[in-house]
Amino acid sequence: MSARTEVVITAGLRPDLFAGRGVLSSSKTVVLIALIALTVAGFGFRLTNLSAEGLSEDELNKLNAVADYRAHGLTGANGEHPMLMKAFQAASIILAEKWNNNSTQQVSPETALRLPGTIVGALSTILIFLIASELFGVEVALIAAALWAFDPSSIGFSRIAKEDSFLLFFFLLANVFWLRGQRIAESTDRNPNKYYWATAASYGAMVASKYVPHLFAISICYYWMFQNLPETRWRLGKKRLLAFFAIMGIVFLILSPTVLLPETWKQMGLFAGGKRIGHDGYEFMGQLYPQRFEDWLHGIPVYFYLVFTAVKLPLLTVLGFVVGLPRLFRRKLGDGRYFILFWFMLWVVAFCFPGGKFTRYYTTVLPAVLITCALGIQWAGRWLADRIAGLDWVATLVVVVIGASVISSLQAAPHFRLFTNSIGGGTARAGYYFPHDEFYDASMRDVIAEIATSARSGSRVVSESPSLAAYYAERAGRPDLRCLSMSDPETLQHLEPGDFVIVARGRRYFSNDAIVSALRGHAAPVAELKLGVVPSAKIYEVDQNFPTVMNRQKIHPLMTQLNFDRFRVLRIISIRPV
Repeated sequence: MSARTEVVITAGLRPDLFAGRGVLSSSKTVVLIALIALTVAGFGFRLTNLSAEGLSEDELNKLNAVADYRAHGLTGANGEHPMLMKAFQAASIILAEKWNNNSTQQVSPETALRLPGTIVGALSTILIFLIASELFGVEVALIAAALWAFDPSSIGFSRIAKEDSFLLFFFLLANVFWLRGQRIAESTDRNPNKYYWATAASYGAMVASKYVPHLFAISICYYWMFQNLPETRWRLGKKRLLAFFAIMGIVFLILSPTVLLPETWKQMGLFAGGKRIGHDGYEFMGQLYPQRFEDWLHGIPVYFYLVFTAVKLPLLTVLGFVVGLPRLFRRKLGDGRYFILFWFMLWVVAFCFPGGKFTRYYTTVLPAVLITCALGIQWAGRWLADRIAGLDWVATLVVVVIGASVISSLQAAPHFRLFTNSIGGGTARAGYYFPHDEFYDASMRDVIAEIATSARSGSRVVSESPSLAAYYAERAGRPDLRCLSMSDPETLQHLEPGDFVIVARGRRYFSNDAIVSALRGHAAPVAELKLGVVPSAKIYEVDQNFPTVMNRQKIHPLMTQLNFDRFRVLRIISIRPV
């Protein structure tokens, strides 16, 4: 073997070293059919019953930003986030309105807003396949693509109207071109420039989706690893690097022109200074932690995403990942492993050490986890085949592991974020580990609908999502309801008989912990709502004897002495998928 092929070995550069890894590798037609089937099936999971859950407060901000764009043109609304995703959402909402005007089958605002995310989430199946096939061959790529298509967490992340799915899509697209450019430069005499410029454009779109440019460091580190090797032909040079960044910047400005508005910079400054974070804590495994990025190791624990990996992925996927992870340190796997290792390392530095965390940030590392799982499945199958003849063990393990993911998603649907594997305690522990992200205001629509049927005119409705409550009160035909924040020191002092307090799981903070704990421990709700079988929210109605004056500084000792039997029990409501 030549010095050059010893240095640079990936499936794309040396397909002969990755041959013989299963029957699927031998037929492009079979691979294409399988990939299309996975993408369509994955889209089906993401699209079905998309409006089963109400909007979250974050999603409402996107809906309001779209409305602001349509009413006033480009503005700084929701300016702490780029424009690209909101542009797709605006197009989706406009199309949905036109559809609704001409059809009896109505598309809800929830579905219209979330639809673009489900599309890019499903299409990411193809991109994961293309990246993994460049690095490790077709068989590993198909396994990884299937895992992504049917994984409950990947489906759940795609079904919320947030930027992370778009961020991942364009990151993956950029690296499809990046790795293809490497292969062209190393193994042919063709000019790879078009792949470099396509990479730059994709990264511009990525930053126009979410301000996380440091993901670009993954590609650069992988590229730089080869630059001190004299055999390497994959070199951009200073001029092409300058052109690369120029293209990236131009595409970013084209796709997110609102960044040029002064109001956008004001919103970005407020966000960077922590002034756009509406709440002062995050509940993780029953304990409250500060939710600020600058808290670093004093915020949410660094093992947050490790726990997510252990309890939120199907059990066999977790086992496959554990088996595959050591393979990344084996030289025999080839140099493609370095791309995955840089992906893990730089993602951990960027997301695990800051004090502020959300589970949706895991979206951008989940494909690396699933590719590693695919490597583990392939290795385990080969290991068994060497010892037990007469059965295609790789294919058998693939069917078992993918089948387990499909079953997990079917059981979790349509509340995919609540999926918890047997390590985490299963359905009995759903909503325990990451309640904010698992519930994500999903019951607020149904809570307000319930209150709207019995509340007197002008009733106060107290919750930790007052803007969301007001939106759904308007949709329920009750704009008279006054929706207030539970964390506002003045709110509880002015409650009157006939007012309501909503305690939603995932909305517990330092600012409301005393009142939430007191209500849960001593009061009886008038209604309790569930997502499937998992309790998600309780409604309390204020009786005539409820104290009308409440000093916030003394709320805890005061509330524990109150006679909470004054709250009336009415019934239990179980929310079923729409």
